Amino acid sequence: MVQPGTVLIVEDDNKTASLISLYLQREGFETRISSNGAEALDVVRQISPLAVILDLMLPGLDGWEVCRRVREFSDVPILMLTAKGEEFDRVLGLTIGADDYVVKPFSPRELVARMKALLRRAGIAARDIRARLRVGGLELDVQKHEATVDGTRMDLTPSEFKLLHILMNAPGRLFTRDQLLDGLYPLGEQVIDRVIDVHISKLRQKIEKDPANPRYILTVRGYGYRLAIDDTEGITP
Repeated sequence: MVQPGTVLIVEDDNKTASLISLYLQREGFETRISSNGAEALDVVRQISPLAVILDLMLPGLDGWEVCRRVREFSDVPILMLTAKGEEFDRVLGLTIGADDYVVKPFSPRELVARMKALLRRAGIAARDIRARLRVGGLELDVQKHEATVDGTRMDLTPSEFKLLHILMNAPGRLFTRDQLLDGLYPLGEQVIDRVIDVHISKLRQKIEKDPANPRYILTVRGYGYRLAIDDTEGITP
């Protein structure tokens, strides 16, 4: 069974893939290796990995196409590996949805450091990933990428799921809009902070029985948002 914290390594060179896997496992990550793009897409759908390390030069579907297709259904952090150092390739990879890149040949220690930094920017603590998060009747299945309220599945967008994941990882913790923006847009995309308010509003419409009087996602006026410690905290006596 694949455990929480799994990093998917998409690399057709067995030696390179094994080396990356070894260094990641030394840092406490679980790993899974796919040698081609089609298999990698299936694995991402099956296990919702913590992150993907994606080689560009793959048999069949290349890394660019894999990245583009993954972004159609998932916001999983993607670190691209490329033997090419030209700026065009780097810019293209970032444009179609990669979060960072490393140029071959690379230091395995540097790659692991870049992976950790990528996860920090995405608001994920690599050593504190839990398969299921629960607050009252609200439950998040990280591996399956599913959210349910009182057993009913909610249809969340990738951004809404990531935002809810950030909040549910730390019930009671106050997050400013800037902190939530950093989690949603780790590459520093130019967006106004009020986009968080839009996401929160849409989330409340989906998970709250009464969005005007939320039980789960609470507003801290002048600061930001936090998740209630349980589903009774937001009830007004």
